[in-house]
Amino acid sequence: MLEHGGNLREAMRRFGGEHWIDLSTGINPHGYPAPVVPDDAWHRLPEADPALLDAARAFYGAPCLLAVAGTQAAIQALPRLRAPARVTVAAPSYAEHAHHWAGHGHSLTQVAYAELEGAVAHSDVVVVCNPNNPTGASVPRAQLLAWAQQLAARGGQLVVDEAFADTCTDHSIAAFADRPGIIVLRSIGKFFGLAGIRLGFVGAEPALLLRLADLLGPWTISGPAQHIAIAALRDQPWQRASRQRLAGSSARLTQLLDDHGIEATGTPLFQWWPEAQAEAFWQHMAERGIWVRLFQHAARGIRLGLPPDPAAWQRLHTALHEWKHR
Repeated sequence: MLEHGGNLREAMRRFGGEHWIDLSTGINPHGYPAPVVPDDAWHRLPEADPALLDAARAFYGAPCLLAVAGTQAAIQALPRLRAPARVTVAAPSYAEHAHHWAGHGHSLTQVAYAELEGAVAHSDVVVVCNPNNPTGASVPRAQLLAWAQQLAARGGQLVVDEAFADTCTDHSIAAFADRPGIIVLRSIGKFFGLAGIRLGFVGAEPALLLRLADLLGPWTISGPAQHIAIAALRDQPWQRASRQRLAGSSARLTQLLDDHGIEATGTPLFQWWPEAQAEAFWQHMAERGIWVRLFQHAARGIRLGLPPDPAAWQRLHTALHEWKHR
């Protein structure tokens, strides 16, 4: 399997210690406070609750959605719904996309964001993370819709992974996901900080969603996950307050990095920069009990999530100071 952030057991195995700060993911460190789950959610088979899709359609502004066990489930399944095709994946981006399209007989090309426009004409499927993970780069909505129209005209598809779009929806195309050739992925895990319930959504034409549902099978979303997600998706006051809090924390992290000579880009949930000494920085932080995300292949760099509390902010400040003055 590919390497991902959040693997604190690996950090402890390699470096020891117990009091780690996990900045290796882009998950909201102040996640939604899960409500008490009723007993029947634990004891009954998890029949799909229509209220979940109602809440999701209202939150995402998407007309047609399918709930899946995290967007990872859709990423693994979508390549199986097409005959071998020419697939272009923006790079660097979430590595699971390229991994699974390449593993099901498709002809895979990876191109930089700046080269996507030229790649559309020579592709059957184009996959874009928007905003991108790990760089935070975004493609404007109008551009995405134009690409989708070009691809759909010849039976192609534009897959847009919007896992980090909940903090700023300016470029989201979820509202257009029922158009031919558009597939949109959304995640409960990042903005809501509910990665543990394994829930995401796919927006697409109804016929494609039916095929995807058949492939994934029954009971894909647990009863407790449905109950918690309905509450989170409906809680507009929490959503507004969380966006404000994340914006402030993101500005603070950007300034902290800048104060230590690091020019980063990203989203309200993480910052990323190309680091010439990426492995050394990663080890420096790990030796101080701070787990960051190291990228070594498509783009050598570091991604940092948001510290969860004042003590974590201070530890990060100290570690960055020591790195700068090593």
